[in-house]
Amino acid sequence: TGIQVTSARRRFNIGIMADADAIAAQASSLFVDEAFPEALQKYNEAIAAKPTSAVLHVQRAATHLKLESYTDALVDANRALELDPSHAKAYLHKGKAAFALEEFATAKAAFQAGGKLEPTNPQFGTWTRKCEVELQDEEMEENQADSNTAPPAAPVPAPEVPKPEPPKFRHEWYQTPQKVTVEVFARKMPAEAVHVQFAEDSLVVMIDEPNAYTLSVPLFGPVLPEQCKYQVLTSKVEVVLQKATAVQWKGLESTGKKIDAPQPLNFSSVEMVSRPPYPTSKTAKSPVDWDKLEQELNEEEKEEKLEGDAALNKLFKDIYKNADEETRRAMNKSFAESNGTVLSTNWSDVGSKTVEGSAPTGMEMKKYEQ
Repeated sequence: TGIQVTSARRRFNIGIMADADAIAAQASSLFVDEAFPEALQKYNEAIAAKPTSAVLHVQRAATHLKLESYTDALVDANRALELDPSHAKAYLHKGKAAFALEEFATAKAAFQAGGKLEPTNPQFGTWTRKCEVELQDEEMEENQADSNTAPPAAPVPAPEVPKPEPPKFRHEWYQTPQKVTVEVFARKMPAEAVHVQFAEDSLVVMIDEPNAYTLSVPLFGPVLPEQCKYQVLTSKVEVVLQKATAVQWKGLESTGKKIDAPQPLNFSSVEMVSRPPYPTSKTAKSPVDWDKLEQELNEEEKEEKLEGDAALNKLFKDIYKNADEETRRAMNKSFAESNGTVLSTNWSDVGSKTVEGSAPTGMEMKKYEQ
């Protein structure tokens, strides 16, 4: 009858939701273990079973951010906000993705909206200030470009009119123990107009007409050309050079003198060396120390309290890590045999029997034939 069909369909939907929650728990555990590609695959499966879950879209957006898939992260964050406009973390992930894509106005609006929902979360204020600096830098560069536009020259009887000098783009550089990054601040350049040549002891960056520009640098130390790379962004051309040896360069350009065997650097591989404050306009009142800001953000993320499945998985991991061998066997056996619904630490209880699954209140276990 119609009532029986409706009841069967309801039980089927409840079974699917239970499966989605179990898959999401596996994805959260993989995320905590920093197995981000595997976590993404599980989140895809969970969302396919439960597509209207804002929480799952937020968690998949966080995974995309870890994988640097910023466009996908932005799509998931927007979908989460459609499902739940009051989800603060969705705004946080949307802002981070938009910032990475250099959509600073969009990022700022997202951080401000999230800050209204969670006024005590310091990340929203920090990221909002970061967006404001970027937007200010864009505005000042645009104003400078407009002021450099010369008015039409009046006709003169001179036989030759000197050609206007091509625009010059400023560049900055900084280094880590293994790499040197050179940034040429040429805005909105088409990728096909930018050409970069790497050699063991030199770097050449060329930009085609009408913005003819060449940066030719004899390098301070040798690099590995096959491991060097560059990318053309909206606000700059970023070149990353791979050092042949992990030594500190005293400058970007060679001094022309033979360098006696330099000593390897004595600091962490992730520590930035000789990195200037982020190259915003030199007329700004005070430069922003992005190294300090990045450290503050990392500390905030470490101190951020885990919620939901992520917090529960971390608790289980801590128990497993500090348990003896018999307790670990009990946990593995009970979790596997119950399809992820039971977790026991008592081997004497579960060692001699098959652990049956236990559905949450209001749900029932479903078995599917292969």
